[in-house]
Amino acid sequence: MSTPTIDVRGLTRRFGAFVAVDHVTFQVEAGEIFGFLGANGAGKSTTIRMLCGLLAPSEGTAYVAGFDIKREPYRVRQAIGYMAQRFSLYEDLTGIENLLFFGAAYGLRGAQLKARIRDTLARVGLGDQAHRLVRTLPTGWRQRLALAGALLHHPQVVFLDEPTSGVDPLARRHFWDLIAELAAEGAAVLVTTHYLDEAEYCNRLGLMHNGRLIALGAPEVLKNRYLTRPLYELEAVPLIQALEHLRCMPEVFEATVFGSRLHCTLQDTSLAPEALLNRLREAGVSVTSIRPIVPSLEDVFIHLIEHPPAEA
Repeated sequence: MSTPTIDVRGLTRRFGAFVAVDHVTFQVEAGEIFGFLGANGAGKSTTIRMLCGLLAPSEGTAYVAGFDIKREPYRVRQAIGYMAQRFSLYEDLTGIENLLFFGAAYGLRGAQLKARIRDTLARVGLGDQAHRLVRTLPTGWRQRLALAGALLHHPQVVFLDEPTSGVDPLARRHFWDLIAELAAEGAAVLVTTHYLDEAEYCNRLGLMHNGRLIALGAPEVLKNRYLTRPLYELEAVPLIQALEHLRCMPEVFEATVFGSRLHCTLQDTSLAPEALLNRLREAGVSVTSIRPIVPSLEDVFIHLIEHPPAEA
């Protein structure tokens, strides 16, 4: 059995009495895209900072590219590419100047560094925009430049913290094409995202909540494991009144708002959708449609936040 490129065991980080990351355990193989999901403050970025050797853990162990994050943080940083959630390049330099600086920090020099910059800029689709001052670049171009900086030295492990935040849908698609390419070339990629449609592109997902990893598995595995009850989508007016009535029905396991609609999970198949429809109408709710649906990752996410399992 091959050794995981990222091997995390009981990783914990405390800030005084506050536990930001609570005994997290997972592994990421070479060539795998591992997605971290969770709300702001769930512990995702703190976990990544520990794995990058930027923050010492309070407890637990982790190896990245074979290096111990506690004893060998410098060697960890040389083996990884890290794109931070907050833009971290120098705004008073051009894109090219930023890449020259970061390339030199990774030991690249001369013709090799120039060739890497040329090839990486072509790969991320930045082109002539790299000659502009960073502060003049739109958000999408800045993100591409930050990604170029993370990939310049051909790292074994790539950490991407919200890489598509604030960029347009076309740029998001381009980012994920690049992420798939990196994994196909053998890199281990750990990416955090708020976009649940993006999470479908990951080989496996870890769901963080209050510092704990509460679910772990491939997207389809998570759907099949945690959402086995009948699920319906309803359009109803007034929406909140419909939600309140659904939550009072003993046959309803859970009901949540999804945009302008409701998702309703039944305890079992004993309550037919027609009976559900009639009860709502008797309560003065106008139901314009009801249909069975296949659970999405958003359904899984909400379900696990409201009903967290004892362990992942």
